[in-house]
Amino acid sequence: MEKSNNIKKSIEDKYSQIAKSKNSCGCCCTQTSKDVSFNDQNYSIEEGYIKEADMNLGCGIPTQYADIKEGDTVLDLGAGAGIDAFIVSKLTGESGKVIGLDLTKEMVKKANSNKVRFGIKNVDFLLGEIENIPLESESVDVVISNCVLNLVPDKVKAFTEIMRVLKPGGHFSISDIVTSDELPSYFKNIAEFYSGCIAGSITKEKYLEIIKRTGFINTKIDKESVVNIPVEYLQKYLEKDKIEDFEKSGIKFFSINIYSEKIN
Repeated sequence: MEKSNNIKKSIEDKYSQIAKSKNSCGCCCTQTSKDVSFNDQNYSIEEGYIKEADMNLGCGIPTQYADIKEGDTVLDLGAGAGIDAFIVSKLTGESGKVIGLDLTKEMVKKANSNKVRFGIKNVDFLLGEIENIPLESESVDVVISNCVLNLVPDKVKAFTEIMRVLKPGGHFSISDIVTSDELPSYFKNIAEFYSGCIAGSITKEKYLEIIKRTGFINTKIDKESVVNIPVEYLQKYLEKDKIEDFEKSGIKFFSINIYSEKIN
């Protein structure tokens, strides 16, 4: 429990700094320059895209695979400054509703500021944890998330909560980072690797098994691509022998988008 709380505190501190900064800053980055980009897709072509809300924190565009319909209620987990929620707001239309949930007060503040600035009426942003979603059971049609669940210490609880808040027949579309094999223990002892979307990543097989055990059906991977972690980034936190050990292991990181449904 103490380690989990420390991880959350590290993540909250980093993303608070990002929210306060004038420059966008993605996972695996410093406050002045980005070391790794997990997203090789062009957000700006999406209807509802707002540049000021794009903090370059994603690893995909989950809305492309989410099958969102007009009038849907959609929950965005780890909404950040609101970029995905604002894109969803165009898909649901005025008759729909979008709820953005984030762990970080500064991100919720920034998202609400963007909402007011751009006059978006059908989006609300809430402060809260994914492992304890502050919504009623069976209250949303679709759940989306973009490069956030890798940050959550208890992924079983996270998917259990997603199952709880989804209506029967509802579904999720999640972009996230997974690995080809178990990460070495020294990765998990570095707080920056958690907030940088690395240390909290689990294998694709384990990720899919959690989804299956939670009771979701018709699971599919819509997109998958390799993410390269630059050695310059690893050198900031690992000794030379550890970097060589990691490179020899052949472990790979992947950006994936997963779709799955709740039984009707």
